[in-house]
Order: sequence, then C-alpha cells, then structure tokens
Amino acid sequence: MAIMTMAATSSYAQPNPDSKTEKFALLFRGGDTHPQTADDSKEAKEYIQSWITWMQGLGQKGILAGAENMQRTGKQVTGKDKVVTDGPFIVAKEMINGYIIVNAKDINEAVEIAKGCPIFKENGNVEIRPIQRLTN
Repeated sequence: MAIMTMAATSSYAQPNPDSKTEKFALLFRGGDTHPQTADDSKEAKEYIQSWITWMQGLGQKGILAGAENMQRTGKQVTGKDKVVTDGPFIVAKEMINGYIIVNAKDINEAVEIAKGCPIFKENGNVEIRPIQRLTN
C-alpha cells in the first residue's frame, strides 16, 4: 500500500474541522524515492517511514484531510484535437508524485505545513494550491 494512502485511510485523516479553515492541496514533485520504485535499503525504508510519521502527525492535529500517491504512468489529452500521449509529464522532476489535502487558516499556514514535508530531504518541491469552494 502506498505511503499517502496508508496515512489518509487511517483514523488520522480528518474532514475540515471548522468553517474558519480552508483546504489546500500540497502537490509533491521530485525526490528520488517513490513507493513504487523504492529499493529495500535502510535509507529508503527510513525515508518512507518519515512520510508516514509526518502525515500521521498532520492527521493527529486535524490538519490532514486526505491524500493519495500517484502512479508513474498515465495519459495526457491535449488541445482542441484531443491528442492523447503517454505520460502526464515531460521531465521526471516535474511529475506530480502525489498530493495531500490539508486544512489551514490561510495559504501562509499551508506553506508552513508544507515546510515539514520529507520530500525536501531529496531536493523535491511542494506546490501549495488553494482548493476553490463551490458556492450556490
């Protein structure tokens, strides 16, 4: 089972705790260790455990609202002609490996949450995006 799915499907993932918080997507790019391709080394196991620990901590604080890993394969549909190509990425370091949804009071708090992410150990990056609320 994938890292993010394990943490998100545990009892730690929480819905938005109150109307004073917003939801933000943290999109993960880069890093060398991916659950699908990780070797059995001590370093890889420790790195994956650091993700689980970080996400469980977010869940215990009521910050984690959901999460999923993404497989490294896929399709992309582009333009008016709906051209289909393999792979949702051009450069591997730009590929989105996974995401989590967090509850935060504003984007600055979401950025601070992102700074705790283990992906920085492998020189990866996190894109923080507000999730738009639909109104009637």
